[in-house]
Amino acid sequence: MEESTVNILHVDDDRAFADLVTEFLEREADDFAVQTATSPNDAFDQFALTEFDCIITDYDMPNKDGIDFLERIREIAPNLPVILFTGKGSEEIASEAISAGVTDYIQKQGGRDQYTVLANRVRNVVDQYHAEAAQERQRKAIETAQVGISLLDETGRFIYANEAYTDIYGYERDQLIGEHWQILYHDEDVELVRNEILPSVDDGGYWSGETTGLRADGTTFPEDHRLTKTASGELICTVRDLSAEQARQTELIRFRTLMETIEDPVYVLNEAGEFEYVNDAFVRMVGYDRETILGSPPTLVKSADAVDRAEAALGRILSSDGPSSIQFEIEIQSKDGEAIPCEDHMGVLPYRGEEFEGSVGILRDITERKENEKKLEQQNQRLTEFAGVVSHDLQSPLNVAQGRLDLVQEDCDSEHLPPIETALDRIERLTEDMLWLTREGRDIGSKDAIELQETLRTAWQMVADQTEDATLQYADETPAAVAIVADDDRLRQLLENLFSNALIHGGPEVTVTVGVDADGFYIEDDGPGIPEDRRSDVFTAGYSTKDDGIGFGLKIVEQIVSAHGWDIRVAESLTGGARFEITGVEFIRES
Repeated sequence: MEESTVNILHVDDDRAFADLVTEFLEREADDFAVQTATSPNDAFDQFALTEFDCIITDYDMPNKDGIDFLERIREIAPNLPVILFTGKGSEEIASEAISAGVTDYIQKQGGRDQYTVLANRVRNVVDQYHAEAAQERQRKAIETAQVGISLLDETGRFIYANEAYTDIYGYERDQLIGEHWQILYHDEDVELVRNEILPSVDDGGYWSGETTGLRADGTTFPEDHRLTKTASGELICTVRDLSAEQARQTELIRFRTLMETIEDPVYVLNEAGEFEYVNDAFVRMVGYDRETILGSPPTLVKSADAVDRAEAALGRILSSDGPSSIQFEIEIQSKDGEAIPCEDHMGVLPYRGEEFEGSVGILRDITERKENEKKLEQQNQRLTEFAGVVSHDLQSPLNVAQGRLDLVQEDCDSEHLPPIETALDRIERLTEDMLWLTREGRDIGSKDAIELQETLRTAWQMVADQTEDATLQYADETPAAVAIVADDDRLRQLLENLFSNALIHGGPEVTVTVGVDADGFYIEDDGPGIPEDRRSDVFTAGYSTKDDGIGFGLKIVEQIVSAHGWDIRVAESLTGGARFEITGVEFIRES
């Protein structure tokens, strides 16, 4: 083993003598490295740059004597060995030096022997200094250890206990010191320790196992217990509370049991981003055996892009204002090369300290949903194309028919002409509504704060302009001004269709009432109403109770309501008419 260097600072205002001391000391011991300072100020400068093992100082120096220098050193390094090596020897100086905390005192004499004595004194004080420092480090290590450590004398009474030990049992240190170990166990456990455990320690010098400790408050707990007998007959005890560990083990068993019963794949990544746990469903999905998965990075089953998105999601969760979990779509690459679309619901493992310990995720196979979305998209595309073709192909013959009808009406007057005109109007409205449903029925534009009464008046004027006997009124509880969040154009279209429905079924003298409640608004009339057994059919495309009805008006209403995230319900008004209740509406409240 390589010998460490002993760094010595020699302070003496006589440069020649200081150099001589350095020469002799380094000859006496190969491991001595001596630096020289000719004044206390010079010494402090060197002291700030080098970690010394010992200081040798003269007494009589300009501006500051050796005692003053020693007192200043003691303020900085209370335990550092300091030897007063002076030619001014007296009982008074020796007494003063001892009071100031000098480690050793040597009077300068002639001859070479004084340097040998000085070297031996340096060796002794440095060895003692290092031994005491090592003991102090050990003491601090024991005192700050997380495991409980105590020392019992040969009679079984405590002579030392660290903070962790007293905390485990719920005592203050001075409450334990001098007490017998029996206070930490119930009577039956005392017998176990006395009759079985201590004899094992006497025979082998060591015992370890699990015992049941007794806290100061009377509660018991499982403990990992280790006993070691010293050569002098004392007993070193180390104790670790197993309560939290057993609780974690129980929690882990429950977690694993729960995870194995979940049909969705579940995984846990450690802080290094490696698979630490996967359930059976995960193994089945990816096709690798569990041994291959555990310890592997996510790139085993995820593309580089998927891993990047997962790391970005994890970064958001770990940010100071991030969510507790994030859900995003990825593709899992199975062992046989199949790309499986999944939803990854990711969160982080609970912290037991300050450091990130890993993440957990639950995968949901969305293959069927993706296939259905693709089919629906294809169907919508075909429907849009079909509606466009139908509209285009119908528009030309409709225009011809309408033109011919206009010519016939100019040439003659027949009772058959009005029904023909009505039929043509119906075909045109049918075409327009069908196009709207296929192209725009599922989407809305931007939503803004809309004055409900103003939109109601505009929609009513559009529908009831030529029906002077129809009446629009507001329920008594309706506020004078109500603002809601909606797409203005679509809201007006919704209201126009509901008003048209009331006029068609309630007649030209129908009274339509609009009211507002806590969750939305309603529109009702005093017409014949809708039979209860037919109410579930009114939003079906093409359904109408009128021979000349096209059956798309209420379907459009239902689509607009759904696009806003609202709900609609058909009921009966107080007068027996139809009542449409729209709920889930967001109101703008006055601050």
